[in-house]
Parts: sequence; C-alpha cells; structure tokens
Amino acid sequence: MDGILPLWKPKGFTSHDCVSKARGMLKTKKIGHTGTLDPEVEGVLPLCVGKATKIVPFLTDTIKVYEASVRMGYSTATEDAEGEIIERKPVSPSLSLEKIKEELPSFQGDIIQVPPMYSAVKVNGKKLYEYAREGIEVERPKRQVRIEQIDVTSRDLVFEEETASFSIRVVCSKGTYIRTLCADLGRALGYPSHMSSLVRTKTADISEQECYRFEEIQRKVDEHKHHELLLPIKRGLSHMPSWEVSENMKPLIQHGRVLDKPEHLDADNFLVLCGEEALAIYQQHPTKTGYVKPLRVF
Repeated sequence: MDGILPLWKPKGFTSHDCVSKARGMLKTKKIGHTGTLDPEVEGVLPLCVGKATKIVPFLTDTIKVYEASVRMGYSTATEDAEGEIIERKPVSPSLSLEKIKEELPSFQGDIIQVPPMYSAVKVNGKKLYEYAREGIEVERPKRQVRIEQIDVTSRDLVFEEETASFSIRVVCSKGTYIRTLCADLGRALGYPSHMSSLVRTKTADISEQECYRFEEIQRKVDEHKHHELLLPIKRGLSHMPSWEVSENMKPLIQHGRVLDKPEHLDADNFLVLCGEEALAIYQQHPTKTGYVKPLRVF
C-alpha cells in the first residue's frame, strides 16, 4: 500500500495515537503523520503510507487552514480551554466585531510568535511542556510564521459571564500556533484571551470532504477495499512545480540518474510525473550547473 490516507483526526487522540491505530487497521508499520495536532483538536491529518512516507516533510511544510473560537475575558497557562486560568478581566459590552476586525491586518503576513510553554518546542534538548510541568519558566525561542489570511467568521459576538467569544478562519504556514494567535489577538484588544476550540479543515489541498473517520476506515478494511482509502502520492505534492516526462524517461528517473535541467523549471525542488504516476522529487544539482539530481525516488 502506497499513498496518502486522508484521516479526520478525532478529539482525544494524539497524532501518534492516530498513526498507531492506522498501523493496526491497515496492518502495515510504514505510516507517518504530517503535522502534530493537539489531543483536543480535530481535523485533517493526512497519513503517509508505504512509499508515501518519503514525502512527509514536503507535505508537512504546506499551508494549513483552521477554524478557531476565541474567548476573551480570561487567559490560561496553556492558551487553550484546558489550562489553568491565570488572568481575568471583564469584557466591555461596548466591544464590537468591527473593532476586532480592525486589528486583523496587524496579524497578517509574516509575524513573530513566542510558542506557549505547554508545547513540544525543544529548548536545550527538552520539550517546553516538560519544563512547564516542573514549574520551570525558560526563555522561549521566537519564530517567524506566515498568516496568509485571517477572517472573523462570526456574525455576532457572544457575551457570557463577563466574557466574549467569536470565531476566526486562519490560513497559515506550518509551525503556527493558533492558540498563541488567539491569545495575542485578544491582548491587542486589551483582554486576556485563549483559544476555546480548534478544527483543522485543510492541509495543502486535502480538505475535510475527502477525509475518513476511523469507523469508515474499519468498514473499508472489513470489505477488503482498503486500497480505495488512499490518495495518490502526487496529491501530497500538488503545491510543487512539476515536470512531465515521457515513458522512455521513466527508467532513468527510477534509477536516480542525474539529468539535464528542464528549461522551464528554476524551483529548488520539483515533482517528476509520468502521466498520473509520481516518480520522484528532483532538485537543482548543488555542484553541477545545468543539471538536476534526485532528492526522493518513489
């Protein structure tokens, strides 16, 4: 089995849990996930199976789409609804969605984030959440991420017990902490805030509509139709430029030959296709100008 299993990750599972469960269902060890989702988050989690595991870093490094709920009025240690409350401030009834929308442009484009203490980012070889559980505060490395688009999707603010909630849709680069974005957005408006819920609706061009729940996967396996679950490898690389080669070039690609650079491709990495089949990812040769060499061969 080689391809991409478009999984809809349920709440309560870690990404690693999903890989383990899929390995048992499909009876194969060669499965890798394409971007960690916290246990309380649900959504699109493509799993790479068989030869498709070679594209994990390329599929991970793609645009993601999220739908999140922001709750202003109190902040938490984890920046989501699961953490201990660390600050409160009643939200003024005069706050409006228009005022919130005025702040959004400052969060679009390249922005700097400080990852939350409760995260898997490593400092001196140790994960931040391990420090946090020990009550140790360490300096967190700043990181640049890109917000391609951020929009308010709520029609109205929901006021409840001195808090106010609204929803946003975010299109962003890998490595973006949506809970940090929610907390920073609230802070810009003058209120301690946190992310109260999160769903990932898209990874690259793989969307919710194509995803399978575990019960659907099990049903396909029971019907011996598990191959119908997999998307072709090229679907995980649709964001890459591509080079279409003829059938007689196929053996050269499959044997990893260094080739003349295609005139129309100047990208660092590109997908090589023969019809519908993904053959390899090639790159510009680092030492031989005018040539390309394989980076991954499928």
